[in-house]
Amino acid sequence: MMWQDLIFLAGSVLSIVFLAPTVRDVTANIPLASSVPSMTIGAIYAATYATMGMRFSALGSFGVATMWSLIVSYRSPGPHDGPANVVRFARSLLRQAVGTVTGSPTEDEYVASGQSAD
Repeated sequence: MMWQDLIFLAGSVLSIVFLAPTVRDVTANIPLASSVPSMTIGAIYAATYATMGMRFSALGSFGVATMWSLIVSYRSPGPHDGPANVVRFARSLLRQAVGTVTGSPTEDEYVASGQSAD
């Protein structure tokens, strides 16, 4: 066992401890633009550590990804709960990308300028 594996595990455990209050707080509203990338990075790290034989680090990163997925599912602003929030985020990101490429304003830009998005 590498000592680095235990250090990465310790960091992940601290992250899980620090994220637990957010998961428990029913009034928390964490933007999807923060939580979805964090969830994705945690999952990528878990897979990467697993392929390097760092089992403890992989387990810790999987735990962090799980905490972020709970935040994505149940602590994001908006009317919906559950994993569908990931799809909602992806659609919003795609809509913004298309608006940037085509030069057409997005719904967020209409709202910011005071115009109706209807």
